[in-house]
Amino acid sequence: MSNYPLRAMRTDDWDEVAALIFHSTNAWYQANGKPPIFQGETSAARLFCEVYEALDPGCCVVAVCEASGQITGSCFYHPRPTHMSLGIMNVHPQHFGQGIARKLLTIIIDQAEAQQKPVRLVSSAINLDSFSLYNRAGFVPRAMFQDMILQVPEEGIQRGTKPEGIGRVRTATLDDLEAIVALEADLHKISRPDDHRFFLENQQGIWHVAVIEATDGTGIDGFLASVCHPGSNMLGPGVMRTEEDAAALVYFELNQHRGRMPVWLVPVQASRLVQYCYGWGAKNCELHVSQVRGEWTPTSGIIMPTFMPETG
Repeated sequence: MSNYPLRAMRTDDWDEVAALIFHSTNAWYQANGKPPIFQGETSAARLFCEVYEALDPGCCVVAVCEASGQITGSCFYHPRPTHMSLGIMNVHPQHFGQGIARKLLTIIIDQAEAQQKPVRLVSSAINLDSFSLYNRAGFVPRAMFQDMILQVPEEGIQRGTKPEGIGRVRTATLDDLEAIVALEADLHKISRPDDHRFFLENQQGIWHVAVIEATDGTGIDGFLASVCHPGSNMLGPGVMRTEEDAAALVYFELNQHRGRMPVWLVPVQASRLVQYCYGWGAKNCELHVSQVRGEWTPTSGIIMPTFMPETG
């Protein structure tokens, strides 16, 4: 049996880690009768290394096969003021069943416990191996989401109901940062100001953020970010006070992705929002569950997590 020592990811590992993410993710989906998530070149998955290293330098652990020197597993993590967010984890298909994922998870949990922080993640609800890994480690499911996709027409959304609040939605600026952080703390009970600054500054040219202004003209009632890149075309993260606020923001942000097919996560209990999305032509493609290990405070409003970067 091979040994798989762990170490921090280096810059010269990025291409190999990107290929690992690309192939291992696609292998699981194809083995379960689903189309591959990643298309084109493996370099598209370098986005994970680029974004996560920009946000949290040195916060990726890799497992290396001692016999071959091959990187066989990787896991990103994100220390935040209120919690530790567990990022994307991958294990090479040829090395499944060797306990690599468990070793990677344990080292992240140990760091979180040393900082006395809960660990948060969003994982596939239909990948029972993944669910069991986290559940055995003490993670508790707290919210369920349905992944929805839509091929947005080049001329924008033409079907369904246009949300009434769309007139209060606008593109966000850095001046909105304080209000965004405060709203997330109020509704989602977490804090990650550096993430939101990163989205708003948009130095990579792949992010967009929208806010919906409060009906009384003071402050905001929601925000929604999105990313457009060959490695990830997705709406989120987002936090909104009501389903109507969420519908307006999703409608606005989808229209920033004309000609593309983004994915977004909708809380399954947000029935009104779900019906809006169906009306625009959206379909379900998967289910995800938010899990927390450690302290958790019930949320309010509408929470829309993402995988780029993971929000927990």
